Amino acid sequence: IEWYPDGYKQIYMQSRGLFHIIYKLEQLNQFPDFNNYLIFVLTKLKSEDEPTRSLSGLILKNNVKAHYQNFPDGVSDFIKNECLQNIGDSSPLIRATVGILITTIASKGELQNWPELLPKLCLLLDSEDYNTCEGAFGALQKICEDSAEILDSDMLDRPLNVMIPKFLQFFKHSSPKIRSHAIACVNQFIISRTQALMLHIDPFIENLFALAGDEEPEVRKNVCRALVMLLEVRMDRLLPHMHNITEYMLQRTQDQDENVALEACEFWLTLAEQPVCKDVLCGHLSKLVPVLVNGMKYSEIDIILLKGDVEEDEAIPDNEQDIRPRFHRSRTVAQQHEGGDGIEEDDDEDEDDLDDDDAISDWNLRKCSAAALDVLANVFREDLLLHTLPLLKELLFHPDWVIKESGILVLGAIAEGCMQGMIAYLPELIPHLVQCLADKKALVRSITCWTLSRYAHWVVSQPADAYLKPLMTELLKRILDSNKRVQEAACSAFATLEEEACTELVPYLAYILDTLVFAFSKYQHKNLLILYDAIGTLADSVGLHLNKPEYIQMLMPPLIQKWNQLKDEDKDLFPLLECLSSVATALQSGFLPYCEPVYQRCVNLVQKTLAQAMVRQASDPDGHSTVLILHQSQPEVYEAPDKDFMIVALDLLSGLAEGLGGNVEQLVARSNILTLMYQCMQDKMPEVRQSSFALLGDLTKACFQHVKPCIADFMPILGTNLNPELISVCNNATWAIGEISIQMGVEMQPYVSMVLHQLIEIINRPNTPKTLLENTAITIGRLGYVCPQEVAPMLQQFIRPWCTSLRNIRDNEEKDSAFRGICTMITVNPGGVVQDFIFFCDAVASWVNPKDDLRDMFYKILHGFKNQVGEENWRRFSDQFPLPLKERLAAFYGV
Repeated sequence: IEWYPDGYKQIYMQSRGLFHIIYKLEQLNQFPDFNNYLIFVLTKLKSEDEPTRSLSGLILKNNVKAHYQNFPDGVSDFIKNECLQNIGDSSPLIRATVGILITTIASKGELQNWPELLPKLCLLLDSEDYNTCEGAFGALQKICEDSAEILDSDMLDRPLNVMIPKFLQFFKHSSPKIRSHAIACVNQFIISRTQALMLHIDPFIENLFALAGDEEPEVRKNVCRALVMLLEVRMDRLLPHMHNITEYMLQRTQDQDENVALEACEFWLTLAEQPVCKDVLCGHLSKLVPVLVNGMKYSEIDIILLKGDVEEDEAIPDNEQDIRPRFHRSRTVAQQHEGGDGIEEDDDEDEDDLDDDDAISDWNLRKCSAAALDVLANVFREDLLLHTLPLLKELLFHPDWVIKESGILVLGAIAEGCMQGMIAYLPELIPHLVQCLADKKALVRSITCWTLSRYAHWVVSQPADAYLKPLMTELLKRILDSNKRVQEAACSAFATLEEEACTELVPYLAYILDTLVFAFSKYQHKNLLILYDAIGTLADSVGLHLNKPEYIQMLMPPLIQKWNQLKDEDKDLFPLLECLSSVATALQSGFLPYCEPVYQRCVNLVQKTLAQAMVRQASDPDGHSTVLILHQSQPEVYEAPDKDFMIVALDLLSGLAEGLGGNVEQLVARSNILTLMYQCMQDKMPEVRQSSFALLGDLTKACFQHVKPCIADFMPILGTNLNPELISVCNNATWAIGEISIQMGVEMQPYVSMVLHQLIEIINRPNTPKTLLENTAITIGRLGYVCPQEVAPMLQQFIRPWCTSLRNIRDNEEKDSAFRGICTMITVNPGGVVQDFIFFCDAVASWVNPKDDLRDMFYKILHGFKNQVGEENWRRFSDQFPLPLKERLAAFYGV
């Protein structure tokens, strides 16, 4: 295939160097052979400099990504041919660009339509010419990265059966670059347990061992990466060699090349998750702990990047690029437990992320070493402490601040796993750390904030004057530090302390608010967002204690001032709305003076987002009314609205409804929130539905008179959202149905059949998260309370999981109405409970103090059952009870 750039000569002459062409791209893309021109510049135009030729190839790559299906056949064939001809270009940059182009074409579904590609590249690997072999390997590595799945499918007649043995031959190649490519290609197929690799697993591992001491860092890095993945996938094959692998990884974790050390350090993180970890590592701890601890020091480059020598920077505005996007976690309704709070299975994000050096590339040897020490402390507990304590003594009091700082990080990393063993040393260590909060180095002050937050639970369990008060006093000073990193660490640590201390903080509220409000005037953009979080957590922790005129006077004006400054499209609204939601819930009636503008703005945000999602054009020029749904019909032209604004607004409305209760009634009456909610409940995005169901439940509790007229429209939607695959959506829909039942009473009857079947299915489903089980049980109980005739016939299908789900939640209104429901249903259908009566007894015994009339219901059912079966049978039955259950039932109900 031949092609020459006739018509483009003049453009090229005008634009020398392709830079104007970028402007002209849109125009030029209208010429079908413009792409021929681009490949021509990349592969043929040797007179031009390499960066320009490479740029031409990258523009072509973008065109392939965007328009490949519209290329005329002649053009795509020409491009493919040129790529294969030039994969061995003498310039590494051009070879790499051609490789990128090949993998982009391949990933557009072209592996099937380009059958000669893989055989040809594999053939080129055997070329005598280094450039050709390296270029072909570079392209193959990119294809293996981008198209691993399809390479291992029947669609292509399983090329890996040939490719993997071929790659293995090159592990011993004389060129380090090619050895490195070969391992990287095979590595793509470890995690997916690709059959073709599993057949050659032993030669693969032998080859890796042979390369263990390779002089090329890139090869060592790929060897380490392979071994880390094999830990997860083929531990059986590594076990016989585990002693040697561990010794090898210990060396590599100390490699001169930080990239190799980082890959090797991942080994300990991965191994900690394997059941064999303890057996494999117990003999190596004395060597491993010092290596990890040593890796936790800041490197010189870290300190430069972190501006570790700049102590005061509070007046320097933040670089907007450094501010991470905030993600709002939609509201999930959960039950309170005995001896604990809230939701457990949704907390998958580790709140106390190992100290936050977000300015450096996110993951580095320091963070990986600290994370490894943290997980290993959880595996080995006190055994790890034995090897860590002698090191800590030396580090924590070291004159060099870099070493001292790493010691404080070590102390924080082992906090969770070694807590029991650490308790003996804390009375001496905590005061030392509180002193370190005033260290002259900002990086020492900031890490100390984090480490102290890891011990907050212990601090709060001690007499307040001994540790909590001095810690709080110093932390509040650090919130007003002159260094931004310290401000951030102190704010985060204080939020953790608030969660642990809860109402212990009430005596110090004036002092705390003073500090937090002063920080408003001091903070730059990024830390303001963290300050909102600290204020919201304070409100969650002290609740109604915040509702004092003098506190409200301190706190609300700066919050409302920020609220008025922010535009509707500013993402800073997210943390501010979350903060206000907590404050509204805590202040309750104290929030009334501020609620109207806040409520109105939330409704407007929801309305605005919905409108952007459906920009409608009322009528066309002929006067016919047409509905044009712009974003949905032309998503590439009209940007999708950011629905996070709507989600956060719905959640703040929930907070207002919960905090203001009946007082929200007049606000609801004057707005179209129910119409908007009806749309949100049907949104495609699960988080929008999740938040709208939470709001539905809260409005049902606060002002049902406005919700009731819409119930016939809402109930079918709630029924279709009882899908446990989307846990949080299902959870909130379930909870809302329960709240609606209580308000509707007998009028709930026509709707029971829409939801009961799904609820029974969910409560019997294995591995359902606890929160969802509890809310499902409560809602079934409430439905049975208002419509016993409809629900009681199914009693036997749910009574056992119902009882086990609710035995651990605290006495509260929801539990009360659910148990009234179950008692009413037992009265209607006593046979439904007979087989599982022991579970019912256990659930009844979980009540600490039920209301008198509920206690009577329990009494009647227990005695009714005892009289029914007779004294002898009852004794045999109650002998199966665990002793505490027996004693409780005897003491409370005389059975």
